[in-house]
Amino acid sequence: MENVQIEPAARAKRRVPQEVNILLVLIGVALIFEVLGWILQGQSFLMNPQRLTIMILQVSVIGIIAIGVTQVIVTGGIDLSSGSVVAMTAMIAMSFAQTSDYARAIYPALTDMPVVVPLAVGFGLGLLAGVINGALIARTGIPPFIATLGMMVTARGIAKWYTKGQPISFPTESFAKIGSGAWPVVIFLLVAVLFHVALRYTRYGKFTYAIGANPQAARVSGINVQRHLIKVYAVAGLLSGLAGIVTAARAETAQAGMGMSYELDAIAAAVIGGTSLTGGRGRIFGTVIGTVILGLMMSGFTFLRVDAYYQEIVKGIIIVAAVVADVYRQKARSKKA
Repeated sequence: MENVQIEPAARAKRRVPQEVNILLVLIGVALIFEVLGWILQGQSFLMNPQRLTIMILQVSVIGIIAIGVTQVIVTGGIDLSSGSVVAMTAMIAMSFAQTSDYARAIYPALTDMPVVVPLAVGFGLGLLAGVINGALIARTGIPPFIATLGMMVTARGIAKWYTKGQPISFPTESFAKIGSGAWPVVIFLLVAVLFHVALRYTRYGKFTYAIGANPQAARVSGINVQRHLIKVYAVAGLLSGLAGIVTAARAETAQAGMGMSYELDAIAAAVIGGTSLTGGRGRIFGTVIGTVILGLMMSGFTFLRVDAYYQEIVKGIIIVAAVVADVYRQKARSKKA
């Protein structure tokens, strides 16, 4: 009897954390592209610092969004609006960040504003979009897919309507600095650390996982599920607003087409990083690795000169494969239970 009780415990201790498996996948993908690079292109994929730097900068915005999307998915929901919120916040925040040197500023009387003004506008709009998403889902019972789909269309429409489709450019130097150099990566990592701690060690994180695992049990245990869902979607909207600010600052221009399909890339990064679409499971560290894997693959395909259309096909296959793998993991766990 003692052996029967000790052996499962020993197996549990020896169980490899999921993040380690995802990290091994990252290393494997990198090595595959390195080998293919020498075979097909006659040069190294990994030993090119400029290529890797560009890749990290490109995925940092997706990573910021993915951190918010991860929290939404952990609750058992989904957020399809993040890419459109990026465009909306980028357009409107940029209009408050224009310099007086530009004669056709959107608001001529509000040029050369302190950088805190466009930041507040961008954060405020993202937060508002998230709160509306959360309130619709929590208060009316609308499925997250429908509520966030509505916000996706609405936010994109606002971005196009705001200047009748015209881009907004000529930001102040202080605003442009937000997206210059390594700042997008630094912001991404700071956000990742912040919400890793929040999900792992605070009541906010415990409530988020509890709702995703079993909403009814969470409600019975005293958690205000509706209020917490609004908080989670508000955080996701806030991070989409931040991503919009970083995107506009990095490009030094804002266009209504910005953020197209960013929501799908963010969901893909979260799923590849081990976040379960059924809710209740997911880690920020895994999402960070998933974001890097996604960026590494897109950069690798570009390096190998694979057509962009094929890249989208492969990305879709990867998402489906990650979900199928999660389904099998769930079945395996239920059998053990």
